[in-house]
Amino acid sequence: MKTTSENNTATFIHLSTLSQYFIPFGNYIFPILIWSSKKDESEFIDYNGKQVLNFQLSILLYSLVLGMIAIPIFIFTIFSTVSFNSIINEHDFIVNHLNIEYISGTVIVALIAIFTFIGLKVAEFFLIIYASVKTSNGEKYKYPLTINFIK
Repeated sequence: MKTTSENNTATFIHLSTLSQYFIPFGNYIFPILIWSSKKDESEFIDYNGKQVLNFQLSILLYSLVLGMIAIPIFIFTIFSTVSFNSIINEHDFIVNHLNIEYISGTVIVALIAIFTFIGLKVAEFFLIIYASVKTSNGEKYKYPLTINFIK
């Protein structure tokens, strides 16, 4: 039987991932600290700590893949038509090289990757809140699209 203290600790593990908005890598540091200090005391805390870390590592992997798709495409697209004369006069660069006629299928793929990344971050925020509510009620929650790095 789960105690209120276990529920609160597991909930705090989930909510500690929101520290990423204030502290770089806080979404890994704080859950690891809380989970590693309490995982031997409760199976429920251990389960939730693993779920949180697996979800954060999965989000990192998905973000890296989307970045590897979008960033090189944008760099190549912007600089593929640049001449050295247009670099001197910045106004000509904007007018001559950032027109709709230079948008290709690869740029559309990059835009889709960027919008997918934005959607991923919004979904991450709401899933953390949802998992925290479920955990505070004593329910086990498994994040969707999570790769089990830690078993």
